[in-house]
Order: sequence, then structure tokens, then C-alpha cells
Amino acid sequence: MALNETLHIEIISSSTTRVEAAMPITPDLYQPFGFLHGGATIAMLESAASRGAEENADFETERPFGVDVHVRHRKSGKEGMLRGVAELDHEETSERTGAVKQFWNVAAYDEEGDVVSDGVIVTKIVTLEYLAAKERERAVSKSAKRV
Repeated sequence: MALNETLHIEIISSSTTRVEAAMPITPDLYQPFGFLHGGATIAMLESAASRGAEENADFETERPFGVDVHVRHRKSGKEGMLRGVAELDHEETSERTGAVKQFWNVAAYDEEGDVVSDGVIVTKIVTLEYLAAKERERAVSKSAKRV
């Protein structure tokens, strides 16, 4: 079972610049003291940003990855529905690899509209050619270590 299914994360809307997701706050997602676990909130926000990266990737030639997460927790939750929004702020293209880094502003809101958590998640879109070259490098390095 995938993480989104485990946490009951649903993608509500999705485009190349904005993704909205929702996740019910249930006791299964509590930390030991009875409040929503921050890790579950981060997982929902990263899922939203990752979906945005997927919207920007050409799966015939590229793959998206999450590479960095900076999220602040501002308020606890105990019940209701959590809404997560990821909005593309900007992109940077690596001159060396051609990979595209995307910087997503993310925020999670409770049913009252208050910010529960917010921050920035960075994704990267990498060519399959680059991934294949890295895999060949790993294979060569592994072979050299055996000798």
C-alpha cells in the first residue's frame, strides 16, 4: 500500500503550478500525546509538491524526486480535515546535469483556515539519461570495491 493510501491523502486539484490535497485527522495519525503527528502533515505537503513535480515531468524522458523539506509547525490538530496547498515559487536549471529544481511554497490549513504548518519543499526533475549514467557509475564503483 502506498503512503498516500495509508494516510488517506487525496489530491483535490493538480496543475503545473498549484496542487491541493486533503487528509483526515484521525487518531491513527496522532503523536503519543493525542495531537496530529507533524510527520503526517509533512508527508501530505510533500505529496502535494511531488504531484506538482509530476505534472511538470515528461515520464518518457524524466523522473521527479523530492530532495529537500523545510516545514514549520505552527498549530496542533486533533480532528477534522487538513488541507494542503503547494504552489510553485520558482525553478532553477543545473548547468552541469540539466536537472530542474523546483521550489514549492507549501502550507497546511485546518478547517478554520488557520495555518497548521508551512514551509518550502524542493523537488528535482532528472533525465532518465542522467539516472542511467549514475547507475553505470555505481556499478563500476561496486565492481572496483570487490577487486
